[in-house]
Amino acid sequence: MSKQKILIVDDDANIAELISLYLIRECYETKIAGDGNEALELWKSFEPDLILLDIMLPGKDGYQVCRQIRQESSVPIMMLSAKGEVFDKVLGLELGADDYMIKPFDNKEMVARVKAILRRSQQTERAKEGADREVSFPDLIISLTNYTVLFEGKPLEMSAKETEILFLLASSPNQVFTREQILDRIWGYDYVGDYRTVDVYIKRLRQKLPVHPMWQLSTVWGVGYKFETSTP
Repeated sequence: MSKQKILIVDDDANIAELISLYLIRECYETKIAGDGNEALELWKSFEPDLILLDIMLPGKDGYQVCRQIRQESSVPIMMLSAKGEVFDKVLGLELGADDYMIKPFDNKEMVARVKAILRRSQQTERAKEGADREVSFPDLIISLTNYTVLFEGKPLEMSAKETEILFLLASSPNQVFTREQILDRIWGYDYVGDYRTVDVYIKRLRQKLPVHPMWQLSTVWGVGYKFETSTP
């Protein structure tokens, strides 16, 4: 069985080498890029299963790299940054990152997050190959068979995580899911991120879903979220 490949993007060679050392110990194959342009080149040639992406980079920064990759690929991305502001974390997630770690971080936690993301990515791929899973509502079809969301027969641009969250909520109409339940179902019980991640994805879904009189994503304050349906 071939090793899973991880691309480490960081302009601090010492940090990148240390991360690489820990991941090699866990039997991952790694490559290191020191700037944004090199990261994009290695992403295409190395074809990694996961990218650890620093934000502050020479040339193209991590946000630009993430945005460009997301235009073509759903490869998991975990952003690494000394910036601990909520705005920076939210921006990274909104651009399509799967997780975000603040420097300095514990290397054991970093490895645990890497394993969780890769495990979830494998489950997603298996789900794509599995039996048909689809839910439909007036003007809306959500399918996990081919990870598509159709509105009035036309596809809406959704990431894999956005599709999974929407499918989860829509599969149980009017049932309230807590943020913890959504994290457990979508990212896995061992995910070590925070509840803010769920809020970011719900916000993105609301921006992408058209307004409809018979269904909507609703917030249940102090509890969580639900896919609310009604009759006209």
